[in-house]
Amino acid sequence: MNHTFIHRYEIDRSRPPVGSALRDMALRVLAPAVVLFGVIVGIGFLIVGPLADLKSEESISTSLAGGRTELWNAITNVWSRIGNTEIIIGVCIIMVALVWWRTKEWWYAVVPALAISAQASVFVAATTITGRDRPEVTRLDPAPPTSSYPSGHMGAATALYLTFAMMAQRIELPWLRRLVTALCVLVPLLVGYARLYRGMHHLSDIVIGAVNGVICMLLAWNYLRRKTSGAKVGAQAREAVRR
Repeated sequence: MNHTFIHRYEIDRSRPPVGSALRDMALRVLAPAVVLFGVIVGIGFLIVGPLADLKSEESISTSLAGGRTELWNAITNVWSRIGNTEIIIGVCIIMVALVWWRTKEWWYAVVPALAISAQASVFVAATTITGRDRPEVTRLDPAPPTSSYPSGHMGAATALYLTFAMMAQRIELPWLRRLVTALCVLVPLLVGYARLYRGMHHLSDIVIGAVNGVICMLLAWNYLRRKTSGAKVGAQAREAVRR
């Protein structure tokens, strides 16, 4: 990923007017999210329509359910809960508050909240319209009122923790930066596996949930117009990358 994109909030730390930031949100997050919603719904209609007779996904769910153990049931219970709505919102609020307090940059601190909000909007609308049934195996978690496609747990965890991974690039200690980044990337993978293992989603639900999360994270990270070109900015970018 382009270093200028990753460090865009360090390269240009100017305070935007609130009205300008809101316009950028509408044009650079909400509008693309509508397109993303259309694509995800279109794929969903293919999955529940022409591709509904494909049995490979059911075999994956059946195989995982058949190999369950008490130990992995307990481990995946923890991983699955990481993607619960209340956990995602709670962690997001705490991190937004901490980043805002540390940086005094509200326009930067709100990025995680924007990422999960965009993801949730696309997810709720898409899952309501597609209405896909969950796998035909014993489910280990309570089923929320939403349908199986796409995975909201996977989308939310991906959007939130990949945003944290982007923010972690400000950490000056190289070993700590790499460790935090790796952990943030690992979390959505654990959530996705847990939801699959526990019979809550088909594999394609997990994959499209991850796609939703990644794209919404990128849209949120890029929501604010920043000046990242020019000689002075180039020097600032090189300094940010060296750290």
